[in-house]
Amino acid sequence: MTEPVEATLRGPEAYSLARRAVEAMEAASVWPTPLNFELWLQYLGDPEGALGREIERMLSAGEPFTEEVAEVLAAEYLPRGRLTEEIRDAGRVLDRELSSVTEAISRAHKAQSDYGRTLEGAAGSLDSAPGAPQLRAIVSDLSGATRKIKLDNEALERKLELSTREIARLSEHLEQVRRDSMTDALTNLANRKAFDEQLEGACETALLEGARLSLAVLDIDHFKRFNDTWGHQTGDQVLRYVGSVLAKAAKSPRIAARYGGEEFAIIFPGESLPEVEAALEAVRKEIGSRSLRRRSTNDDLGAVTVSIGFAHRRASETATSLLGRADAALYASKRSGRNRVTCADWLDDAAA
Repeated sequence: MTEPVEATLRGPEAYSLARRAVEAMEAASVWPTPLNFELWLQYLGDPEGALGREIERMLSAGEPFTEEVAEVLAAEYLPRGRLTEEIRDAGRVLDRELSSVTEAISRAHKAQSDYGRTLEGAAGSLDSAPGAPQLRAIVSDLSGATRKIKLDNEALERKLELSTREIARLSEHLEQVRRDSMTDALTNLANRKAFDEQLEGACETALLEGARLSLAVLDIDHFKRFNDTWGHQTGDQVLRYVGSVLAKAAKSPRIAARYGGEEFAIIFPGESLPEVEAALEAVRKEIGSRSLRRRSTNDDLGAVTVSIGFAHRRASETATSLLGRADAALYASKRSGRNRVTCADWLDDAAA
């Protein structure tokens, strides 16, 4: 949860917020499962946040709030808390491993010091040793010290090998957690959080290098009709289908993301306006080329179409401004009849 909501839950307003959450879920016919309760607390505690706006949109549109919807919302809007917990758990294990390694190194260092003192004592004894019995005793001491340091070193090597493997496993796990926190669970595209970071980074790179950058925003036409007619699971099928087409079209360095709900985005670094337009037209045509069938009943769902708007970044333009112009182009496509591609620059030229 966000810090303001967490702060509220630790104060006198917590019970009031919890009651409001339960009442709001009951009014919306949403079951008070732990996950739904967490989502509703976040929604009511921060109604202007990204999750709050998305739930408000769904409620206004009358979209059903199923378990699958809750999982998608949690994966997209509540990844940071889960990531923090994963990191905290892995950090505790990592602390134990590092402490164990430190202790092993400390023991080895003490053994090396003891061995050094034994050698120094043996050297002094050899200088003053009068005969064979004394020499045998000195050699015996040296042999014992050597065997001990050898065993200590072998134990240290085994411990370091085990710890190295465990640390490598933890690093791989944390990397997977990081990837999961940046991925939309339904489509396997980048999620909104990852998209925001990637767009900011792409704009900074374009500014520093003077490179080209374009942004496209796509929206599934009449998506609510799929949900209302066939149910949310069929709507998910449509979202996965569109996501699969975008994943194929957005090979690196392009970046495709599920921006929110039925809206998607593609970042085009280093490509000209005609290249971006051609790529988006190819995406639009491929998405509309297939007639989908409902998996559970084999009913014909008809063709899926998308409206697309894109903008070519201007010099010194911010990510927010670029996204705003791409959005304006998207809505121009919808106003013009849907299932088409519109460039923000064309709108600017028409208005001039």
